This record gives sequence, structure tokens and C-alpha cells, in this order.
Amino acid sequence: MSSQTVARRYAAALADVLVAGESSREIQDELIAWESMVQSAGQLQQVFGNPTVAYEQKRGLLEELIKRTKVQRPTANFLRILLKNQRLTELGEINKRLEQVLDERSGVVAAQVTTARPVSEEIKKSLNGRLAAITGKNVRLSFAIDETLIGGMVTRVGSTVYDGSIRNQLRELQLKLAGK
Repeated sequence: MSSQTVARRYAAALADVLVAGESSREIQDELIAWESMVQSAGQLQQVFGNPTVAYEQKRGLLEELIKRTKVQRPTANFLRILLKNQRLTELGEINKRLEQVLDERSGVVAAQVTTARPVSEEIKKSLNGRLAAITGKNVRLSFAIDETLIGGMVTRVGSTVYDGSIRNQLRELQLKLAGK
């Protein structure tokens, strides 16, 4: 079974348990922190991903980490399930899918905006409003910088791309001048 399929199933199951309550984002943040902790500590990755390490040793380590990090009960239970099913090393992919599932269920759409330079808060608010009007949903924006755009911006909402970059306009002009 592919890791994306596994991630989708675990994310959907956790989202069902959370029932899109206020704590769902807190639990998501805790899982992201756990992902970061496991990735930054190579020994944790090795222990949790190694099938020759006894389950009881892994469980003991997990319980100690849960106690130290003081995560909420749903987070702790979910981590235990992942360990039991030997899926703890797939937490990164599960977190990505969980974000998508929670966004879908709460009527939020994610938009990735790439610009040549940082944009002001005023432009961010305006863009958020325009995308909300286009999609009919609340929009969660994330921004990236790509100086090769020269100017303008490229916005990706799901599989739709709005390319208003100078680089793209120059490319289109080049094609027109070449007669293509």
C-alpha cells in the first residue's frame, strides 16, 4: 500500500475523531512538532523505523516522549496507534494529508502564492479577499519568493494556476514574435 494511501486513511480517521473541533488545529500543531522532533533526531527515526527493535522498547520510548512533551490525549493516542501499526515513520505524509482533510471539512482552500519580492500586508489581504470571492471559500495563503519571476505573481489554488508573472508574459511575447 502506498504511503499516500496510508496517509489518507490515517488522516481521515483522525479527522473523524477530532470532528473539526477547536482543538483539531492544536492537535495538528502537536503532530507537526512531533514530526519535526523525530526528523531532527536521527536516532529516533532509526529506532521507530527499525523492525529489529522490539515493540516494547519502542513503546517505552514513545511513552517517555509523550510524558515529556505533554501532548493532548488524542495526540498521544494517535501516536500510539501509529507505533502499533508501524506507521510512526510516515507521520510527515499523514500530517500533510490531515491538513488537507481538515481544510476540506472546514471549507478552507489553500493557496500558494509565489512572488518575485515580499508583498505588503495590504496586498495579502486584497489577494485573500479576491481568492475567497473566486473560490467561494475561506482561503489560507502561503507565500514563497522566486526572483526569477522578475515581477508579478503566480498563484496556485488546488490544480488551478493563475500566472501573472513578468517571466510568463515575456515567454508569451516571445512565442508570439516567433509566430507560434
